[in-house]
Amino acid sequence: MTVAELVGPHLPYLRRFSRALSGSQKSGDSYVEAMLEAVVVDPSTVTSGANPRVALYGLLCGLWESVSFNLAATEPDDHWEKAAQAKLANIAPRPRQAFLLTAVEGFSVPEAAEVLRTDEDGVTELLDEAAREIGTMMATDVLIIEDEPLIAMDIEDIVLRLGHRVTGVARTRSEAVKLASSKRPGIILADIQLADGSSGIDAVNDLLAGFEAPVIFITAFPERLLTGSRPEPTFLITKPFAPEMVKAMISQALFFDSKSKRPMTAEM
Repeated sequence: MTVAELVGPHLPYLRRFSRALSGSQKSGDSYVEAMLEAVVVDPSTVTSGANPRVALYGLLCGLWESVSFNLAATEPDDHWEKAAQAKLANIAPRPRQAFLLTAVEGFSVPEAAEVLRTDEDGVTELLDEAAREIGTMMATDVLIIEDEPLIAMDIEDIVLRLGHRVTGVARTRSEAVKLASSKRPGIILADIQLADGSSGIDAVNDLLAGFEAPVIFITAFPERLLTGSRPEPTFLITKPFAPEMVKAMISQALFFDSKSKRPMTAEM
């Protein structure tokens, strides 16, 4: 396979990543062009490794961290770019890279570690820093719908550590509706099987009838939502969960303003 064949399929995604990283299309494309020039000079940067995609993103991140390239940044051209740049500018450079690599480009933590030339613990620390910075920037009220007290306490602790506020913990569908009516949440974290046999999905649908908000389902029964035959949630965490996953999901949901609108149902 030629270098062009190796690089070509990744170019649209590299441009997307570079645009998000730098804040504008023009500036982002300048980094990609510089990356391609580096590959032409030394093709082994792509051909010698087991994963050309990791190598390309690693090369691009290395170039972006160069002071001379960062000075070439330009004013964004449209509203979307300006909004993204305003948010990303509040995240320090290294955490910004780790966040975009995992949240947008879909790299695993080990792959992101290779891209950023660090270890997995290093990436986890960067993602935690990004989550805290996003929490500070976009602090909001969180409604937790969870009937297991210990799990609810764990989730509440994660939410508070990110800088958000907890409006309350609902154990049933009716409690969730009552809590939301007194203070509308900015994001909802919900189990799907509640204390009195009621459904967290029905609770969420009740709430979304009156307003829009990002929803993250945290459940031991993901198969009830991931049916492939009806609208599915954007954000789903399987129990038992790792705190890092909850932090990452909250950050992504708020950063990308992923509000849920459509009602959902589950297989029983």
